[in-house]
Amino acid sequence: MNGGNKIENMDDVRSRMKSSNTLYNLHENVVNSRHSITDIISDSRRVTPGSAFFALPGIRTDGNAHIKEALERGAKTIVTEDTEIELPSSVEKVCVEDARKSLAKFSKRYHKCPDENLDLIGVTGTNGKTTVTTLTRHLLEDEGRPVGLIGTVRYHLGDREVPSFRTTPESTDLYSLLRSMLVGGCSEAVMEVSSHGIHQSRVAGLNLGVCVFLNLTRDHLDYHQNMEAYFNEKRKIFNGVNGALPKVAIINGDCPYGRRLVSELPPQVRVLTFGMNEGNDFRARNLDLQERGTEFILDAPTGTHVVTSPMLGRFNVMNLMASLAVVHCMERSVSDSIRKVCAFEGVDGRMEKVNGDQAFKVIVDYAHTPDALRNALSMLRECTPGRLHVVFGCGGDRDRGKRLEMTRVACAGADKVWATSDNPRTESQANIFKDMRKGLSKSTDAHFIEDRRRAISLALDSAKEGDCVLIAGKGHEAFQEVQYTAIPFDDRKVADELLQAKALV
Repeated sequence: MNGGNKIENMDDVRSRMKSSNTLYNLHENVVNSRHSITDIISDSRRVTPGSAFFALPGIRTDGNAHIKEALERGAKTIVTEDTEIELPSSVEKVCVEDARKSLAKFSKRYHKCPDENLDLIGVTGTNGKTTVTTLTRHLLEDEGRPVGLIGTVRYHLGDREVPSFRTTPESTDLYSLLRSMLVGGCSEAVMEVSSHGIHQSRVAGLNLGVCVFLNLTRDHLDYHQNMEAYFNEKRKIFNGVNGALPKVAIINGDCPYGRRLVSELPPQVRVLTFGMNEGNDFRARNLDLQERGTEFILDAPTGTHVVTSPMLGRFNVMNLMASLAVVHCMERSVSDSIRKVCAFEGVDGRMEKVNGDQAFKVIVDYAHTPDALRNALSMLRECTPGRLHVVFGCGGDRDRGKRLEMTRVACAGADKVWATSDNPRTESQANIFKDMRKGLSKSTDAHFIEDRRRAISLALDSAKEGDCVLIAGKGHEAFQEVQYTAIPFDDRKVADELLQAKALV
């Protein structure tokens, strides 16, 4: 075959690719289009003149329904899966097979592949992601050497900090944030990777050098339908389905799903396990769980260490070991990091104390899954001489089967239960309570109070010296979702206000 034929055949290939809904079409048309692309947007409300608008499919809304708004705001390129949509001749339409994957790939290219220039650590699991990412950043960061963070509470970009708007942002925002980290002087970054983010291709093709698996317990089954599907999403960042294989996988060796993940990993991925059981690379033993923190012996590849931590409970020992395993695989000193643990100030809304003049403890925690609530109550039980009270709720428009399990856990772990609203969304609180009551035990002192502020107030009134009141489910969140409206509500502020008011009576 001569050179002329090769060129002719390549033209044929290009022609066929351009006429089909492929990513080649996207890059060829968008990058080299007659319009200069000024930004990549998937939210029509954020479109600016010259933007390329990606009409993403969704559960509650379809991006195609917002194309008109995008055009009114000045979008000059529309990327869609719908080949039938008609657009003005002045607007370029690019059809693709998968808009979300196309957005991820194009965003990476548009922002000049910032993930390829960062040592990027991804942390996934049902519980503990925020604590582990925040702690890992604290341990890795040296003076004059910033470490980026993308998580549920906030984003650290090296030279500045901004509030988080989503645990795992949409890919166009994610790559923009990673680019800002490079500009801000970061060479390393740690991020939370949610199952929704994986399934919706927000992290598709992302270069994660280290992946951490914390645990897998019931959550998000309204979205994933069953635990097998939930697990399948989590493992995609470990087994190459999501993109390149990680160099290192750090896995909870005590979790059944973690052990399964270890057995399924390709041999070229280096594995480090952590847990309480024998055989883990990072193993905690001789735990001394105290009211003000924890002390334990750590057996690690670097030797045996005595660890003193201000973080409370067994589950935070697991979180700490996960972070120390990251430190080790990043070739930093585990001994130095253990000394830095004492200076860790914790995470907003994670076992956060509300201090006042009261004779009992008040703790606010994000625990919103059965396992997280069980862990929180178990930890507080070990350091509470008096009675343990819990205020908790279950979200509306979500996994209904989780509600009775949450109530069972609350009844089993607390002396007095105050069931209340969480984020009812569009569902009636009466309907949510109906599901929750199915988990009641006859011996439990339980009360169902729809108004969350009143439920907290009653729990505080009921507490005596030596007791502990756990306000669970909201943590750092400063709002409640009711009928598509975010109503200001911060458990920490509400508890503080009530304690101050009660102290004046």
